[in-house]
Amino acid sequence: MKNIDDIRIAVVSSSFRKEISDNLEKNCLSTLKSKGLKENQVDIFRVPGSLEIPLLAKKLAKKGIYDAIVTFGAILKGKTYHFEQISNECIRGCMNVSLQYEIPVIFEVLAVYDIKDAIERATRKKENKGVEGALTALKMIDLMAKL
Repeated sequence: MKNIDDIRIAVVSSSFRKEISDNLEKNCLSTLKSKGLKENQVDIFRVPGSLEIPLLAKKLAKKGIYDAIVTFGAILKGKTYHFEQISNECIRGCMNVSLQYEIPVIFEVLAVYDIKDAIERATRKKENKGVEGALTALKMIDLMAKL
């Protein structure tokens, strides 16, 4: 198991639908803090939209200093195919980064049909995606350290 004091996590959030990303970040950070991480162990980066998340995740993974990258955003279904394009390419890009650099890229970019669903997932007490992102990152860091 990796020493909690040695863990470094990057959070990459979309600035588009900022209120959703802010809540996801807040819940993630409070969970990491409750597990013993200090503020200086987590770096937060904001990109304009969800499609830009994989590129920044790749640049961060390439640095080799982070144990995990957690991604946040919200993509809302509209009347065009744009929703599918952004959602599919964002997750594919994040998975490619994870596999190429062998680093957990935790994908909590919410693709929803109704903005209320994103708000609920970002703010509720149970099954909060910010909390889940933090816990998944810690579990994966532990698992990767054991290998």
